[in-house]
Amino acid sequence: MATKKQIIERDSVVVKFVGDSGDGMQLSGTLFSDAAALAGNDIATFPDYPAEIRAPHNTVAGVSGFQVHIGKETRIIGDTCDVLVAMNPASLKANLKWVKLGGTIITDGDGYDEKSLEKAGYSSNPLTDNSLSSYKVIAPAITTLAKEIALANGLDTKSAARTKNMFCLGMVYYIFDFELDTPSCLLEHRFKKKPLMADVNKKVLEAGFNYAETMEEFESRFHISNVQLEKGKYRNITGNIATAWGLLAASERSGRDLFLGSYPITPATEILIELALHKSLGAKVFQAEDEIAGICSAIGASFAGSLACTTTSGPGLSLKSEAIGLAVITELPLVIVDVQRAGPSTGMPTKSEQSDLNMALFGRNGEAPCIVMAAGSPSDCFYAAYNAAKYAMETMSPVILLTDGNTGQGSELFRIPKVADLPAINPPIAKPNDPDYQPYRRDPETLVRQWAIPGTEGLRHRIGGLEKTDGLGLVSTDPMNHQKMVDYRQEKINRLAQRIPQQEVFGAEDAETLIISWGGTRGAVYTAVKEAMANGKKVAHAHFSYIMPLPTNTAEVLSKYKNILVCELNSGQFANYLRMTHPEFVYKQYNKIQGLPFTVQELVNAINNI
Repeated sequence: MATKKQIIERDSVVVKFVGDSGDGMQLSGTLFSDAAALAGNDIATFPDYPAEIRAPHNTVAGVSGFQVHIGKETRIIGDTCDVLVAMNPASLKANLKWVKLGGTIITDGDGYDEKSLEKAGYSSNPLTDNSLSSYKVIAPAITTLAKEIALANGLDTKSAARTKNMFCLGMVYYIFDFELDTPSCLLEHRFKKKPLMADVNKKVLEAGFNYAETMEEFESRFHISNVQLEKGKYRNITGNIATAWGLLAASERSGRDLFLGSYPITPATEILIELALHKSLGAKVFQAEDEIAGICSAIGASFAGSLACTTTSGPGLSLKSEAIGLAVITELPLVIVDVQRAGPSTGMPTKSEQSDLNMALFGRNGEAPCIVMAAGSPSDCFYAAYNAAKYAMETMSPVILLTDGNTGQGSELFRIPKVADLPAINPPIAKPNDPDYQPYRRDPETLVRQWAIPGTEGLRHRIGGLEKTDGLGLVSTDPMNHQKMVDYRQEKINRLAQRIPQQEVFGAEDAETLIISWGGTRGAVYTAVKEAMANGKKVAHAHFSYIMPLPTNTAEVLSKYKNILVCELNSGQFANYLRMTHPEFVYKQYNKIQGLPFTVQELVNAINNI
């Protein structure tokens, strides 16, 4: 009979599941994070997987992973993990550097045969050569144990071997004092069309839980503190799904039907998939034959009066550049969501960067200004997408919303708002039979033209890619008219700065150093600044969500600090943009271009170096 284990309270832990593509690491991580959220923990997740559908078996290049940070407050995915679940030698070799000294490694003892060790690059077996003496290593014959249960309950041999991830997951649930009711319900939902698979996976999960209970190595268990949340309905949501929901909410609030014209591309495809599920909410989704057709269909839908969107990643944004210019010159509202990935060209499709900022700001022929915004976290993608749609329609301009692979595919808790509580959206729709209507007549304050929906009585008009005369919209090559129209298109975006929020700053009032971030680096930089402040450093943090235009108080904020450090996952694109827009200040940089997010420790070191 197993002895009762001591329960130790922890504010947070980081668990990482790694193995071959096909080992079910993404499923294990998702089930663990969902169960943690339902148990009352805050969560942050980080899927990390190769670009190949089935990468070479038992090789470091083929390792797929899913990191989960759970606890009282988790703005970041965590620098290092307390528990690493490694299904084979290659996944152990690739991820050992991310395990805390003294941390727990659970690995499949069946996987360490001579051939697998050789393919992973080991000259000796790490389970027996004492190289893992700094860690607590648990290496039962997981495949054998899982297969025995699965085969006894009716699965075929191949499917039975794939249940080993559930055995490991059961062990992890035991370590962190989770009940099995929640994951069992999640498995039933996951395999609702395959009841045998659901039943077998539940039995293997329970076996792993019971196995851990009998092991002397687990002399204690851990209970993770719950997060204190505002009352409401919550969901573990990825950034891509939050983006889709934000667009749906903007459609409802504005009264404009939603149209998405897109071409599938990693890591943005889930937005297209999610919106395709919501035809009942009026969403129309067109999977185009290529990136250019996707955005051109969206521009057509915008002309016809829809809230029009297109989604992509870096290579697709390049292909869309000419059509974005068409949206600029026709002054039609359009939301372009760029879920950034490592480039250039095909680059590293499943790895994340912030390297498309220059493209978003300047990547078009002629003077073609766009509003540029960035989302700071998976849940922030909802509000960023909502506001991108709001400002696109209210300014009759294209908006480029930058997220990234880590933000789009990572997840966190999201409190679902009421659409009625969101800011109003007021598209400037022209009224029927307006005797003074002209396609390029502008509001004197905002310089925004009206949106004349085709078919509206008395509003026949023509727009297009050729330059038009001010007001009437006739084709024009007049030099002074061109100057005026170029100025108008830029100035109406500049005037949006009067409506967006002022730039906020977190940190000590007497801070000497300002740390700047934008986009998906918000959580890591915020946490690093908090840690630096706790260590006595006079630092503050400004996170930018609005990039073109910048908030009107940007210069005032920057003027208060002796040092300004801009942290971004590129070679310094935002720092260079600030040098263009506010050249009176000196900017230092901390840059990383590895397809990986910032760690808090490297940011703390960068702050200390100043």
